[in-house]
Amino acid sequence: MSFPAYDSYKSTGHDWLGTIPTSWRTQKFRHLFKESSEKIEGEVFGEMLSVSGYRGIERKEYDDENRRRSDEDLIGYRIVRKGQLVVNTMWLNYAGLGFSELDGHVSPAYRAYWPKSDEHSKYLHYLLRSEHYVKGYTRLLTGVRPNSLQMSRDNMMSFPVVLPPKAEQIAISTFLDRETAKIDALIAEQQRLIELLQEKRQAVISHAVTKGLNPNAPMKDSGVEWLGDVPEHWTICPLKHFCKITTGFAFKSEEFQAEGIPLVRISDIQSDGTIDLKDAKYLKESELIDHSRETLKHGDIAMAMTGGTIGKAGIYYSDQPALLNQRVCIFRAKPDCSQAFLWFITASRFYQEHIKLSSFGGAQPNISDGDLLACICPMPPLAEQELISAFIDSKAAKLGELQREAELTIELLNERRSALISAAVTGQIDVRGLVEEEGSEQ
Repeated sequence: MSFPAYDSYKSTGHDWLGTIPTSWRTQKFRHLFKESSEKIEGEVFGEMLSVSGYRGIERKEYDDENRRRSDEDLIGYRIVRKGQLVVNTMWLNYAGLGFSELDGHVSPAYRAYWPKSDEHSKYLHYLLRSEHYVKGYTRLLTGVRPNSLQMSRDNMMSFPVVLPPKAEQIAISTFLDRETAKIDALIAEQQRLIELLQEKRQAVISHAVTKGLNPNAPMKDSGVEWLGDVPEHWTICPLKHFCKITTGFAFKSEEFQAEGIPLVRISDIQSDGTIDLKDAKYLKESELIDHSRETLKHGDIAMAMTGGTIGKAGIYYSDQPALLNQRVCIFRAKPDCSQAFLWFITASRFYQEHIKLSSFGGAQPNISDGDLLACICPMPPLAEQELISAFIDSKAAKLGELQREAELTIELLNERRSALISAAVTGQIDVRGLVEEEGSEQ
C-alpha cells in the first residue's frame, strides 16, 4: 500500500533526520522534558523494570532467580512513575527508551524524565524509538567498550524533537496503533507456526528414538511407564552405560579477557540447538592445559544444568577448542553409542521430562551429572542408531526450512513495521486522511 506525502518539506538541519513537513517544528529535548532525581532511599518502590527494544518499558523477567536484588541492593536505584520517559543511556543504539505505563524502579544507569509540555506522549513514544532517532543517538554515543557506550546529558538535552501540530500527533499515533497491531498479529501467527514446527520436530525425535523406524517390529514392555513398549531387540538401561558427562569449571570474572579461548556459558546455548559465541567471554590459551577436562571439542553436546533453561542443549560445531563454564556439562558418546543418536536422546520428550522430574532447588532448578546419567533409555544397535539419526536429520531439515521461512517473514514484517513508524513520525507520509477515513466508516 502506498501513502500520500505532504505538500511541502523543509530541512531539519540534521542529515540523519532529513526533511519534515513545512508546518512542523523541532524543539530541543530540554524544552519538553525534565529529569527526575527520585531514587530509592528506604522502602522499595514498585517492581523492577527494564527496557525492550521492541516493546518499550516492561516488568523485568528473570531467567535466573538468583539475579534478583535484595531490598538493600536496590538502594540508589532510580524510581520510575507512570507517564515518565525512561531512558537506558547504554542502550540507545537499540531503541532503549520509552514512556512507562508502570510504576517501579530501574538501574541507576537509566534516567527518568517528566514531560514538561502537553505534547501527545504516544506520538513521542513512537518518534523517540524510531529508526531515524536510533541512528541519531548512535552518532553521539561515547565510551571505550561497545556495550557501554552512552549519550551525555548535554547531548540528550540538546537533541532535536520533531513536533507536528497536536492534532496530527494524535492522528499519527492512532494510525500507528492500528497498523502496528495488524503487523504484530501477523508476527504472532508466524511465531505460533514456529512453535508448532518445533513441537513437530520434537515429536519426530521422540517417536524415532523410542519406537524405531519399523512399525512392524516385534515390541516388548520396557518396564518404564513413560517409555511404554520398545522394539524387542533394543537394550533398556541407564544412559551412563552409553555416554560420559563432564561438568564445567567456575572461572572467575577477573580471568576474562577480550580474546583467546572462548568460554561457553548457558547463555551461549541457543534454542535452535547451536552454540553462538558472538557474545562469548574469553580466557588465556594457557587455561587449556589446566582445564583439558573442561575443553569442548567439535561435535560435543553442551547442556545447561541450572536455571530456567535447564536441559537446553547445543552441539559445538567449531574446530576451535572452547572451555566450559560452571553448570554446563559435556555429553560424549561411548563406542557403542552414536554421538548423533545421543544428541537426539537428549532432545527427546522423555529425556527432557526426566530432567524436570530429577531437578532440585525450587525457583532455581539444578540437576547433577549423576541424575542426568541415571535416565533409563532405549538403545538400539549402533547400525540402527545411525539409520534413525539419518531419518531424523532428513525430517528435521524439512521442518527447519519451514521454520527459516517463518523467521524470514517475521524479519520482513519487523522491517516494515520499523519503516512505517519512521515514515509516519517524520512526516514522510501523510496519514491524516487515513485516520479520518477510518473514523467516518465507524
